[in-house]
Amino acid sequence: MGDRVEELKGNVKKGVGKATGNEKLETEGEAEATGAKAARETKGAAREARGTVKKGLGKLTGDEATEAEGKADQLRGKADRLG
Repeated sequence: MGDRVEELKGNVKKGVGKATGNEKLETEGEAEATGAKAARETKGAAREARGTVKKGLGKLTGDEATEAEGKADQLRGKADRLG
């Protein structure tokens, strides 16, 4: 959730900079929002990959709980990536 908050703060800063004609503030906000979005997407992709491995391990061993946890991690990772 922290990356989403940082992304929002960056977008607000960008908007204030644009509204006030402050190019420096606008640029800083855009950079902060872009960085936070990239971090969120990276973390989501990693969680999705771990979920894929966990799901496969559960399927391979016949452990339905592990397989379900893996699927849940995949979905959460995808949601994190997409925002």
